[in-house]
Amino acid sequence: METKSKVYFTDLRTRSGTNLFQKLSRLFDRAGLGRIVEKDGLTAVKLHFGERGGSGFIRPIFLRPIVEKVKEAGGKPFLVDTNTLYPGSRSNSYDHLLLAAEHGFNQVVTGAPLLIGDGLRGQSFQEVEIEGKHIKKAYIGSDIAYADSLIGVAHFKLHLATGFGGAIKNIGMGCASIAGKLAQHSNFRPFIKEERCTGCERCRPYCLPQAIELREGKAYIVGEKCTGCGECIPSCPTGAIRVKWDAASRELQERMVEYLWAVTRGKGGRVGYINFLLNITPDCDCFDRSDAPLVPDIGILASPDPIAIDQASVDLLNQSPGLKNSALQRSFNPGDDKIKDIYPEIDYTIQLSYGEGLGLGKRGYELIKV
Repeated sequence: METKSKVYFTDLRTRSGTNLFQKLSRLFDRAGLGRIVEKDGLTAVKLHFGERGGSGFIRPIFLRPIVEKVKEAGGKPFLVDTNTLYPGSRSNSYDHLLLAAEHGFNQVVTGAPLLIGDGLRGQSFQEVEIEGKHIKKAYIGSDIAYADSLIGVAHFKLHLATGFGGAIKNIGMGCASIAGKLAQHSNFRPFIKEERCTGCERCRPYCLPQAIELREGKAYIVGEKCTGCGECIPSCPTGAIRVKWDAASRELQERMVEYLWAVTRGKGGRVGYINFLLNITPDCDCFDRSDAPLVPDIGILASPDPIAIDQASVDLLNQSPGLKNSALQRSFNPGDDKIKDIYPEIDYTIQLSYGEGLGLGKRGYELIKV
């Protein structure tokens, strides 16, 4: 009989004598995350510090119980993210750390120092060789690669290129240096459908690499400047900016999973995952805004299995009732596929099935309530 991975879950209900931070600590213990921490070892707590203008990122106060549990296990925790592929407020460590502080991430609040894992300009990385279908040599942020253990803390939400972003994306994409992010996006290039373009130029402020020009009254994407970040796509009011989603999203998801493989392979199993299913928005936290949540807040998950925790997160999202004042068009009933409602052209299960095929985890899971 095939065994299932264990995924631990706590809802958001609290009663007299128990608060949510205590429940989060209990979740950490039940998932066995303390066992991945080496005594006196450096533990990277990987998260997203948010983008200026956005509000969907995990609140800093939720990091404190996680940090304290790592210390209790004998580890030395630090909070870490890597710089972005596109220019902006997180493209270098100086601006990135200032933004993190603006959002409340600091040692006083969280109990741990902050690092940007791939250096001042995203050029500090460790090469990791794997035998992937797409990736043979991965470029991982040095401070993450050299950490003794790793805990991925992800805000689960939707994503315009991969359907959703959870534990897999937080580690696979989020631990890559700028060169690694570029390698993952190498087949993801938007194009302009000219007959739909009105020349309104609303897309241009969202293109931080300045790859969009106006030519003969129509937007034009300069290929050599485009980084494939996709920020321009939702800005277009007429839907003129398109991507060949079937091929582009499939390959992006597979490359992202291979980077997860590269990040974790040298850690000797000392990796754990926590997903926050709060404020589940239709867009990535990299956007400079956060739309209304799609469903009511659900809870927090923890597991040593990245595939199982993301599969459980998807299932809990889809089992929830949709909120009428959200971006959902029709999938309001429990059991409706909320991700397909928002991104109908994307097969978001690719990252789950491909990860399982590589032996990184299991889609079958047992949900254990804490």
